[in-house]
Amino acid sequence: MTQVNGVRLHYVEAGQGDPVLLLPGWPQDWYAWRKMVPLLVAQHRRVIVLDPRGYGDSGKPASGCDLDTAAADVHGFIAATGLARPGGIDIVTHDLGALIGYALASAHPGDVRRLVIGVVTIPDPNATTPIPDEVTNVKTWHVAFNRLPGLPEALMQGRERVFLNWLFDHKAARPAKIDAAARDEYVRAFSAPGTMGAFLSYYRDAFGPAGLKRLGERRATPLPMPVLLVGGKEGMGEMLGESFQGLATNVQAVVLDGCGHYQPEECPVEFTGAIERFWRSTPKSAR
Repeated sequence: MTQVNGVRLHYVEAGQGDPVLLLPGWPQDWYAWRKMVPLLVAQHRRVIVLDPRGYGDSGKPASGCDLDTAAADVHGFIAATGLARPGGIDIVTHDLGALIGYALASAHPGDVRRLVIGVVTIPDPNATTPIPDEVTNVKTWHVAFNRLPGLPEALMQGRERVFLNWLFDHKAARPAKIDAAARDEYVRAFSAPGTMGAFLSYYRDAFGPAGLKRLGERRATPLPMPVLLVGGKEGMGEMLGESFQGLATNVQAVVLDGCGHYQPEECPVEFTGAIERFWRSTPKSAR
């Protein structure tokens, strides 16, 4: 645990060497990276997995669960834990953690050497959105649902396991890879006081008027660091790369076969391999 910006942040650390910071997505916590941590440690990396505010065992303040504040927390965390390096550190993200990572890279580009974004699209506030087809709706319906005032809490409280199991069973191509122990952990964390409200606050802020205005401001300045986009063929597929057009000056994209939304658990070896190839192709002097 460490204290940053008045909030207690929980993190897990393993290995020695050049640091890499991992940020998990919704509705999970640090445990989502458990399969990839030893793979990265084997590459002689010091691996730090951070639960942002509102996640897992981190603090759940009454306010501040928004992308800008969470990005400021990560910036403070990097400084407070001595992770800062000239030229930044490597950051690997997934889902909601990728939106936090994008906000960090935009606001504090000096913190980020190379950024990996896993399976989340960066919406264009000015785009018109058609009614999604059935397959797309299964993958994306929760974004609109989580923004509704009051209804998600009313429907999910006391039914957390039913809700999370539906997500894992329908959004994953390999749902068995999210095993019983993992599901128990996510239900535990998601059911804890304050967690559900914190997660919903992220969505309500990010996709509300103020959040979309800030997103438009971020999109106006392309990211200067190398960026890797990792999609799952049974998840977002090519949509991830399409959503990032013009948002960075050095972008690579890969789609993992047989993988759905939950890449760190469904296909950890393939995801780690894509990251390692990206790192090899973009040495420290890439910026």
